[in-house]
Amino acid sequence: MTAPPVSFGGFVARARAAGTLVVQPRMGMSRPGPMRAGLHATRLAAATTVGTITVDSYTRTGELAAARRAVAQGAPLNGYPIATHAPRVTRGVLEGICGPDFPVQVRHGSARPGPVFAALQACGLHATEGGPVSYCLPYSRVPLATAVADWERCCGLLAEAHQGDVLPHLETFGGCMMGQLCPPALLVALSVLEALFFRRHGLRSISLSYAQQANAHQDEEALTVLAALAAELLPDVDWHVVLYAYMGLYPLSPGGAQLLLDEAARLAVRTGAARLVVKTTAEAHRIPTVEENVRALETAAATAAATPPSAGPVPDTGIHAEARALVEAVLDLDDDIGRALVLAFAKGYLDVPYCLHPDNAGRVRSLLDSEGRLQWAETGALPLPGRRVRGGRAIVGSADLLGALSHVRRTFDQRAFSGV
Repeated sequence: MTAPPVSFGGFVARARAAGTLVVQPRMGMSRPGPMRAGLHATRLAAATTVGTITVDSYTRTGELAAARRAVAQGAPLNGYPIATHAPRVTRGVLEGICGPDFPVQVRHGSARPGPVFAALQACGLHATEGGPVSYCLPYSRVPLATAVADWERCCGLLAEAHQGDVLPHLETFGGCMMGQLCPPALLVALSVLEALFFRRHGLRSISLSYAQQANAHQDEEALTVLAALAAELLPDVDWHVVLYAYMGLYPLSPGGAQLLLDEAARLAVRTGAARLVVKTTAEAHRIPTVEENVRALETAAATAAATPPSAGPVPDTGIHAEARALVEAVLDLDDDIGRALVLAFAKGYLDVPYCLHPDNAGRVRSLLDSEGRLQWAETGALPLPGRRVRGGRAIVGSADLLGALSHVRRTFDQRAFSGV
């Protein structure tokens, strides 16, 4: 049993050329039968979809012995243990479902992804995601230099799978750092830098991510900047932009959650993003069912189909200048982009707000202004133009931080309640 050759990026490019937004769930079941059923339901959804296999926490943290014990005991996991199930088992999950008209991506969250990369390739899959920064700092205490070295090896192995109709695809998670409270210029810069890292190590099909934040106008600007920098810096790469529905505290009400997803779908269309990773109305309460995932895919696709593309230029509030300054400062540190990334964090040229990883300087802070725009409150050593702090007072207390974290939840629940 072997899956037909698939180009993940090529599928998305064809959909984009047809004016269709590709929608994708977050989905991972520990047992092969339910995982196959989830993929099958995703494929049959009334939308242009790609499939997802999200791995479990044991696998993503390298605790493979624990994953094996859980599988042997029939214990439930919070994802699919792709490095534990035999390749023939996973090929059976994919057989007759994965193909040129329905590619499948493996999502994992691993700072040291060697076992995941080896397993997905053994199963005939060639699309995954992450990055040496974005899957190290938020999710692990692995030294950044160690993660960079592991990701270099894994990118090289994935790139070697390029043959015939198979064009391996890697998506940077850099635009989703911490999910929220990260000003857009830093998200854009990290996504571009990880994409350049992937390119340096042989990948020629790449997607650049960005996570929906708290202000749609600011997000439009950020996504426009991300696409512009990708077009400039990745001229020899097949690339597209992927938008994530909001990754922070989701609205508690079904109506508020649906309004937030609708806004994400409209944002994707207005900015020319090619793919949208959805969330469901159940996100605030539990892991969504397959049926809830399918409903989210279908409603997002319907909203996108009814949304006209943007008709005019997006106002420039400085995101482009800040993102470019960050990217250029990092690239100037070393000809090897992996070493440059490590040096950038050591010097504080890259610094993620509220991130507790030992290799993150932790000298920057952000805040939400009265319009929900993310602004810098403290810029540390970031090489920003003029080193200006434009956001007012810093978030100094737990109440301020909790208020910022719950802003989107409150806003969209209130909209649902008031019928706006």
